[in-house]
Amino acid sequence: MYILLKRGCMNQVLIVFFLLMFTLTTRPQDARATDARTGTAPSSPVLVELFTSEGCSSCPPADRLLQDLDRQQPVPGASLIVLSEHVDYWNHDGWQDPFSSSLLTDRQNSYVTHFGLSSAYTPQMIVDGTAEFVGNSSQQAKAAIQKALTVNKTEVRISSILVDGATLRAHVNAAVLPSNGPSHAEVFVVVALNHAESQVLAGENGGHRLTHVGVVRSLTKVGSVDAKKSFDADVRLALNASDDPANLRVIAFVQASGPGKILGATVQPVSH
Repeated sequence: MYILLKRGCMNQVLIVFFLLMFTLTTRPQDARATDARTGTAPSSPVLVELFTSEGCSSCPPADRLLQDLDRQQPVPGASLIVLSEHVDYWNHDGWQDPFSSSLLTDRQNSYVTHFGLSSAYTPQMIVDGTAEFVGNSSQQAKAAIQKALTVNKTEVRISSILVDGATLRAHVNAAVLPSNGPSHAEVFVVVALNHAESQVLAGENGGHRLTHVGVVRSLTKVGSVDAKKSFDADVRLALNASDDPANLRVIAFVQASGPGKILGATVQPVSH
């Protein structure tokens, strides 16, 4: 009886030993597989800007591509933050783009100088402030996003979002810059529409219903950071009276002067 009991105990010890060894050898791989399935793997923010216009017949395919990037998030490891920036220089052919802004035209012109281009054009896509190309190219977009993933980003956070009448309040924090990068950068906050659409009545897209994502309604410089100084402040932003707060998102990003490389970014929905 004693011998039988001893053998049973030894068998139990062996079983526990092999189970422990199996767990130790399979846990990292299983964890990575679980992260991949649940989408919990760490991701890096990548800012994708599209300069577009409802008066440009080449722009709707680029608008759809931006919507696909926002909805599908097709590049593993990348958290894509998209901005649809409507320029105003197409507002001469019978259709006034309701989302266009001269400030966004100025931003694009700054990129023209930065990239050494001969002129502005639409649709133009810019990824992380470092790559520009015709905005309807899915292949070029994914290649630029993949390249952007090789760059470490500084941390940017948005919290305490509150809509108070025609004003949006939020707290924005941006960490100091790493010592091996640009010595100075600017902090921007954007209010954008999650979804927008128009029935275009004239111009090159006359008769078509166009849809957009991440439509910039305001883009405001709120401060700066450097290798020793972070940014940590409450901000107040004016809202357009016609915009539904439930259809808004807030984006904050850090960009080297120029405009140059995007050094960090984040996005948060507006709950109302």
